[in-house]
Amino acid sequence: MADIQNTPATTAPATTEQAATRRNEKVGIVVSTKMQKTIVVEIEMRKAHPKYKRVMKSNKKFYAHDEQNSARVGDVVRIREARPLSKLKRWSLEEIVRRSSLSEPAAAKTDTAVAAK
Repeated sequence: MADIQNTPATTAPATTEQAATRRNEKVGIVVSTKMQKTIVVEIEMRKAHPKYKRVMKSNKKFYAHDEQNSARVGDVVRIREARPLSKLKRWSLEEIVRRSSLSEPAAAKTDTAVAAK
């Protein structure tokens, strides 16, 4: 008989990596950071009208988990689908793509206020 070599199955780590990468990701703008560890991200979707073929814009808001409270209003962020964290939160903050120039961090605002006095 031919020699049969038993090789350990190395497919388990690859399947877990594929499951993690298969989660849906969206890029949008932060519109609210008033809650603790939660941001509201508005995503603009463009879709052709089924009959008239005109491109229509529609907006949808998603609640995302922001563990470090690092995102600010106006930032462009990438969010990823996650398990349900609360009644409305099903997304988590993946990364901040671009910082907003409109809002500066709260620490910088307090430093300038103290320096002005």
